[in-house]
Amino acid sequence: MSLPNAAQANSWNGPEGTHWAASTDRTTGRNAALHRLLFEAAAIEETDKVLDIGCGAGETTVLAARQASCGYAVGLDLSRPMLERARADQARTGLTNLRFEEGDAQVHPLGDGEFDVAVSQFGIMFFADPVAAFANIGRALKPAGRLVFVCPRNMTRCEWYTIPISALTGPPEPSPNACEPGMFSLADRGRIENVLHGAGFRTVTAASAGVSLFFGQDAESAAGFFLGTGPVRAILDDAVMTADAARTVLEDALRPYAGPEGVRLGGELWVVTARR
Repeated sequence: MSLPNAAQANSWNGPEGTHWAASTDRTTGRNAALHRLLFEAAAIEETDKVLDIGCGAGETTVLAARQASCGYAVGLDLSRPMLERARADQARTGLTNLRFEEGDAQVHPLGDGEFDVAVSQFGIMFFADPVAAFANIGRALKPAGRLVFVCPRNMTRCEWYTIPISALTGPPEPSPNACEPGMFSLADRGRIENVLHGAGFRTVTAASAGVSLFFGQDAESAAGFFLGTGPVRAILDDAVMTADAARTVLEDALRPYAGPEGVRLGGELWVVTARR
């Protein structure tokens, strides 16, 4: 089967996925405030069956499985490197009520009406056809099943994007359209509502929240992290500057944000809930 999100699959099975999988040790347990926003909205019960969309290295899947102690959690992602890391970490947890599946949520064959709740933490912004993707997810939910996810608001509201990009190229210019590219494709509340209604969801709510995210223990390690991310790699691919020069620029830009809890950058996001 050809994947509709082939470019994303190539990226997340290539340098992007490898980079994020290797960065898991540095970030696990560092973003409790973000997890709290997602899981307070999800209100997972102990008997629930949970689908974690775009689960990455599985931290949120593990949290879901612990809450659904008499149910189970399934983590779905198209990144093989990140799933390999998730499965290795699962073995260390000793949890048996979770599993991980490799696939594209837009077309992956999910069990009809299998899940009570679907959650996602920054894992639902990259669909080629978001209406089709959310419709597929909706079919996997029980009647009145709930969908809960967090996604970023406009790029200008997210320091974790504007600080490194502005340091390297100048302030990023948002798209004049409601639909931003890539990770900001659901930045507009109206588009979220239109997409989810088009996919068959009802009672859609999007609440704004602010949270700071961890990127490294100091400016040097945070700069190393950003050098491996897609937006910064794209800048380097355009030969705007060398990797060594970019590292120096990033370290200088990130140093003011270093504190006792490491380098933390703020951002605004949507906490979205919907019913099938």
